[in-house]
Amino acid sequence: MQNRTPRIPQQPVPNRAELDARLTVELAAVVTGARRRALRDGDRQIDTAHLLHSLIESDPAVRAAFEGGPQLARVLGYLVQRSIGYGLRWQGSVEDSGAVPVLPDPGSVVRGTGLEGWSPSAASAMAGALERAGARGDARAGGLDLLAALATDHECRAVEVLVRGGVDAIMLAARVADAAGQGVPECGS
Repeated sequence: MQNRTPRIPQQPVPNRAELDARLTVELAAVVTGARRRALRDGDRQIDTAHLLHSLIESDPAVRAAFEGGPQLARVLGYLVQRSIGYGLRWQGSVEDSGAVPVLPDPGSVVRGTGLEGWSPSAASAMAGALERAGARGDARAGGLDLLAALATDHECRAVEVLVRGGVDAIMLAARVADAAGQGVPECGS
């Protein structure tokens, strides 16, 4: 007897090596740092705040995008507070800005990204970073691409951190876009 259910071809999901090949060496190190931070903090997924924290720690170009030392110190202070306990209110919850549908299983692969163990918002930000690099004609996304993608998602945890640290996320995204010679990306892209 034949199965009457039509067969839907499976889309191949990029693995971590394929993703890393689309990132600069510096951004691949940021992703590794964010993954390590999420594990150390006991979080189920890499979220946008993990990515922001790792970006600021690892990438001098990202640090230079801020308005100066005091602003950067406030953001880092907030991120440190989160990592030592402030973020407990986020533990056990899935970060979702509405950019992509929430998946029932946090270990699932976010469709089309190959980012297993990432919040939907973090996966959307990485996809946005890859799109920004592609629009510039670059084969690899860098830290500023990810920073701009994070800053344009006004519902993500990274923007909550930025705002509490006194950063105007819209202005930050504009500065990064101006530095790259691109227009300000639309929210959620």
